[in-house]
Amino acid sequence: MSRPPLTVGIIANPASGRDVRRLTANAGLFSSTDKVSVIQRLLAAFGATGVERVLLPTDMIGIAAAVQKNSHSRQARESHWPALEFLDITLRQSVADTRQAARLMAERGVSLIAVLGGDGTHKAVAGEIGDIPMLTLSTGTNNAFPELREATSAGLAGGLYASGRIPAAIALRRNKRLVVREPSRGLCEIALVDVAVSSLPFVGARAISRAADLAQVFVTFAEPQSIGLSALCGLWLPVSRQAPGGAWMRLDGQSPEALLVPLAPGLLQGCGVLAAGSLEPGVAHGLALTSGTLALDGEREIEFNVHDRPTVTLDAGGPLSIDVQAALAYVAQERLLAIGRDHPQHPVNLQSQDTPGE
Repeated sequence: MSRPPLTVGIIANPASGRDVRRLTANAGLFSSTDKVSVIQRLLAAFGATGVERVLLPTDMIGIAAAVQKNSHSRQARESHWPALEFLDITLRQSVADTRQAARLMAERGVSLIAVLGGDGTHKAVAGEIGDIPMLTLSTGTNNAFPELREATSAGLAGGLYASGRIPAAIALRRNKRLVVREPSRGLCEIALVDVAVSSLPFVGARAISRAADLAQVFVTFAEPQSIGLSALCGLWLPVSRQAPGGAWMRLDGQSPEALLVPLAPGLLQGCGVLAAGSLEPGVAHGLALTSGTLALDGEREIEFNVHDRPTVTLDAGGPLSIDVQAALAYVAQERLLAIGRDHPQHPVNLQSQDTPGE
């Protein structure tokens, strides 16, 4: 009985890197062409590491169509791209498309899913795939969960893990999460990076871009180089991804202490710091306001009022992701990319492309 082909998924959020913060701040645009290029670099790396099939969702802005067209190119043949299979999903042009694609890939038993997007995209995928690892690639606006990295090296790490050449104990990282609960409403939502308490009464445009609208922030981790709401703690009380705990901060414009924070690319605002501290795992925290909205990973999603009692709890039950740095360190240590003379990319098998005089 033949074994099934080694299969991974790629989900590129068509809308990531194109939200309202392009207007309210100076965030850059991550175009569809850029995403196609990232996917093609992933395909080259996957092909070089033994991945045989890649699942991709269809979309309405031409990402899948461009990848399909380019799969017939000389470059794709020479790079030995895996076979491509496009998932025909019901397109709604919302986060529902991302969730549907993730569910279908999980049902097909993929070894990992490469995700191109921001914090919200990764959260949506994580909610559908259980313990299938994510290979995280940043193409959003305020990106804290997906680290900035070159897709080729990330693809090598993910492909070598998927093909069984890097042990899970080295290649995988279990991430923390924040769980928002409101028992009377049966509410249970997660965030991978931060939960912010805002005085704004409605979800509205979702993004928070004014320090005056913030009353409280909880974070799973906060790095000094971060952009966005987690930068509040990152520049005051940093906590690493690997640390078991998180951090919290209370904000008040009248506080005698204030901090200049990059709330979005190019958008620096002063935030009054009332108090800050460590966030211990398993401890449910109440909110500083009796009514307002909760922003999960940068976007307002939950409205609450005086009759509600939401809590925020940190735990270690977040998704698995590929630790690219640790994986590639193992690749170098074990020389996993050493090749023999029979490999098509060995120098003796390559025809010289040099032109005399160049």
